[in-house]
Amino acid sequence: MKNRQIVFTAPKVAELIDYDIPDSLKPNEVRVKTKLTAISSGTERANLVGEVNISGIRRHCNSSFPRKLGYCGVGTVEEIGSDVKSVKPGDRVIIYFGKHCEHNVIPEEKAVPIRPGSLSDREAVLMVIGCFPENAIRKTRLELGESVSVVGLGILGLIAVQLARAAGAAPVIAVDLNPEARKRAIECGADFAVDPAGEDYECRMKELTSGKGVDVTIEATGNYAALNAALRCCAPLGRVALLGCTRTPDVIDLYHDVHFPGVQLIGAHNFARPLHDSYPGCWTYQDDLAAQMRLQAGGRIDLSKLISEIHSPAECGEVYARLADDRNFPSGVLFDWERLA
Repeated sequence: MKNRQIVFTAPKVAELIDYDIPDSLKPNEVRVKTKLTAISSGTERANLVGEVNISGIRRHCNSSFPRKLGYCGVGTVEEIGSDVKSVKPGDRVIIYFGKHCEHNVIPEEKAVPIRPGSLSDREAVLMVIGCFPENAIRKTRLELGESVSVVGLGILGLIAVQLARAAGAAPVIAVDLNPEARKRAIECGADFAVDPAGEDYECRMKELTSGKGVDVTIEATGNYAALNAALRCCAPLGRVALLGCTRTPDVIDLYHDVHFPGVQLIGAHNFARPLHDSYPGCWTYQDDLAAQMRLQAGGRIDLSKLISEIHSPAECGEVYARLADDRNFPSGVLFDWERLA
């Protein structure tokens, strides 16, 4: 059958490509008619511009094209393989690590039913990306009433603000150079928003935490300068989750900023989680998605408010050209696959 997919065919070039996929499915496969997919701007920009250090596995890092992204989406099950039990045709599902394409063929475990059914596609479409900060917050073992700073207010950071507030953090401090991003973080539930370029940044962070420093930091920029500045704002025995991908090696003053104050640096990549059986501080992606759906249904978070633009996949060339060159590219940009004729 015919399929259409967004492909990065060369650095800074995205095209909608037609190709054929098999009509039949393997026993454990599910074919999903995609409704919405979301751009993960940090990861997708790195791939779009041709960064080499894009994989957590060193031997997989390369600069080759084409590249195919789009791991966050929702859709409706069209057909199932003979062994599939958890979903049936007509079910609405979250597509976990599929692609920006019209029909996603994925293993059964990556088609996660949307429950309760009252949740809209717009409420569910960002939840795969939401697993990333959810995993980071869990790994810090955040406790009720502890202070949290979220450094970097792209889509990961804005979701982290909502989840930290839902988890009982107080205060939640949002940190970003962009005043519009700081404003949006306040709208998402942050108690304070701070410009890290201010001369009194470290003093301000201490002031907001009663002189102690920040208990838990969610570092969502992947930038060493931002990480170094955040480390100097930590409370003794604080915890820092490395959520952003630090793709370019640099230097940290480990003795003064980590070792002596007893700060924990925690690797919080989304794939650093159990495949089966959640345990305290580290859940499977299925359980994290289910938790987000409960939080969304209960009104404790609202990921739909993070959506800023919706485009037809046919507009992918223009959208990705903006992503490549505009450092203020908005968070929450979606493709609506039902707009394709």
